[in-house]
Amino acid sequence: MAMPQNSTGENGFCFPQTLDFSHPSPCPSEAGQTFDVLSGQEACSTLLSNGTASSGMPSPSDSCAQPLCSTTPGEEETQFGEGIKYVSAEGEELACGWGGFTPGCLQLFNTSKGVLFFLCVASFLQGMTVNGFINTVITSIERRFDLRSYQSGLIASSYDIAACLCLTFVSYFGGNGHKPRWLGWGVLLMGLGSLLFALPHFTTGRYEARSAAEVGVCGGNQSLPCAQAASSLSGYRFVFMLGQFLHGMGATPLYTLGVTYLDENVKTNYSPVYIAVFYTAAILGPAAGYLVGGMFLNIYTEIGRETDLTPENTLWVGAWWIGFLGAGAASLLISIPILGYPQRLPGSQRYIVMRVSEAHQLKDGSHKKASDPDFGKTVKDLPRSVLLLLKNPTFIFLCLAGATEATLIAGMSTFGPKFLESQFSLSASEAATFFGYLVVPAGGGGTFLGGFLVNKFKLRCSGIIKLCLLCTVSSLLAIFIFFIHCPNMPMAGVTQMYEGSALPGGHLNLTAACNADCGCLQETYSPVCGSNDVMYYSPCHAGCKKVSENLRNGRKVYHECGCIEETLLPGPGDAEAGKCSSSCAKKPLLLFFMFVVILFTFLSSIPALTATLRCVSDRQRSFALGIQWIVVRTLGGIPGPIAFGSMIDRSCLLWQDQCGEQGSCYVYQNSAMSRYTLVAGLVYKVLGTTFFIVACLLYKPPPAESAPGSSDTSENGNSDLQEHKASLPAEEDI
Repeated sequence: MAMPQNSTGENGFCFPQTLDFSHPSPCPSEAGQTFDVLSGQEACSTLLSNGTASSGMPSPSDSCAQPLCSTTPGEEETQFGEGIKYVSAEGEELACGWGGFTPGCLQLFNTSKGVLFFLCVASFLQGMTVNGFINTVITSIERRFDLRSYQSGLIASSYDIAACLCLTFVSYFGGNGHKPRWLGWGVLLMGLGSLLFALPHFTTGRYEARSAAEVGVCGGNQSLPCAQAASSLSGYRFVFMLGQFLHGMGATPLYTLGVTYLDENVKTNYSPVYIAVFYTAAILGPAAGYLVGGMFLNIYTEIGRETDLTPENTLWVGAWWIGFLGAGAASLLISIPILGYPQRLPGSQRYIVMRVSEAHQLKDGSHKKASDPDFGKTVKDLPRSVLLLLKNPTFIFLCLAGATEATLIAGMSTFGPKFLESQFSLSASEAATFFGYLVVPAGGGGTFLGGFLVNKFKLRCSGIIKLCLLCTVSSLLAIFIFFIHCPNMPMAGVTQMYEGSALPGGHLNLTAACNADCGCLQETYSPVCGSNDVMYYSPCHAGCKKVSENLRNGRKVYHECGCIEETLLPGPGDAEAGKCSSSCAKKPLLLFFMFVVILFTFLSSIPALTATLRCVSDRQRSFALGIQWIVVRTLGGIPGPIAFGSMIDRSCLLWQDQCGEQGSCYVYQNSAMSRYTLVAGLVYKVLGTTFFIVACLLYKPPPAESAPGSSDTSENGNSDLQEHKASLPAEEDI
């Protein structure tokens, strides 16, 4: 009987072509009919890997756990020239539901596509909350709860600290347990963390701006309560840290057990595509977080209450809490269907047999210990599991390469908006939105494309590592674009003297004859753009005496500014609130190569993850991902923003003055920022390239004859479950 070439319905990929059998099926259905031709849609629901068809199946689990028809031993020998090995599913519940509640309508979602959908929603919510909302609203939280920068840094780090503490436990015991239950409870914890993160908004009093709208003009009330007692609101940082801790605990199973659950329940050659779709959703999440979070920040935090403040004002606090409420509620809802999935999907047992091991071969043969079915079920096997991974050089260097890439990704996600804000003279909300538009096609597209290429070219482990190396070298070449930069917009007293000459020795001098009598304070930073296209520290530092509102864009306009001279008419000029817009001619070139760097950085992520899964034994996959995440977070995710931040801070021209104490940076020198970004990028990209080269050179694949089975590939690239061994009776294997 001819094998169908496109019988891939069990892994969720359906082809529309008609499947034509050269002979009638030897296995009649219950009605005694035979099928000569099946459409692609019918094949997706009825065909199994041995090419026979069945109708009237009560559930997917029945169809995969029982033989399609009974045959005599004699018929078996002639029907199957080569034995087909099935894995027993007796005593295992494969239906989707909660306890004894397993309605038939739920079984429609009991497929790899159904799992992929719910896991994608969960990863999207995680990325949107942790990497999107928090990075977008952290400045507003600092302002609202009187937090210092290092305190907000602790809030951000709480996520990675929780993940590192939980990874070993979750990946080891969850990898040998009921993965969907671990995943569901994790998503539930994430939802509770988001709701807890939004709680301080409802337990504090109303936000009151500490100055009137007129403060800042020359001769106005310049007093600022410097001697104010420390605010009790800063204690809420512990609530934020606990919320982030729950985020970290909840997300731990998602990127370890979630990946291996997908990998175990689809064919090997489709696994990279599924994982790529899963990670693409995780990449789109932060992009959506930047865009949606930026929109919420344009809404005043006290909804329904009128205020004279505008989003451009440094005292403005947006509605930072709305996103966390929505994401928390959505996470609680999405955890319910995930908790209902079985330990393995119906039909997945055939992929276990079909899989060919590509695990790295250790010289002492100790890698064979992981093949023991009882290995990894008790705590006493934990040290041995760690030792096996540490003795795998390919795994170690893939982890180190992942850490270098994670450092760049963490640095880019944290300081990418700040880089755009400085180079192109944008507001914080504009820069966050702009960066979101850049990350969606580059990060999301690169992630999906990486998995697609692995599947398209049917790459084995060594070929996958070479693809990672090619991507890393490409992004290394593109990163040289940071040799160029956009010039700083001229700013009086910071980049040039008030009369236009250069600053002597680069020292700041915000005071000039035109504003000497205004009594301006350096604590009130509110940049304005003069009619002469020069920026000023504040309306007071520009010598402005009157203020009105521009009806066209709603921004404040300051008049009679003594430090601004009109070019056409003699007398003082005007200034508008906000930064001067940049007209940098290098902007398109910078954006294009930034896009290329992000694209190739994310392009290697799924191939690197697939190589990690392939180079370790099957029973160690979840645990290997857990150990890899610990290495990536410890060496990359946690120190990455610190390393990038410290280098970027070296390019600061103007620091915030909080009553004599140094705060955050207001103005960066663009040339120095580009230079330091180039240095950091080159160091980590060169390290990543080196680690991928070493991993490729040290990888030792198993010999061809040691593979437990081989997969015949049809012209369409679909593997059929065949074993080139003696025939086995079907009744013994099922």
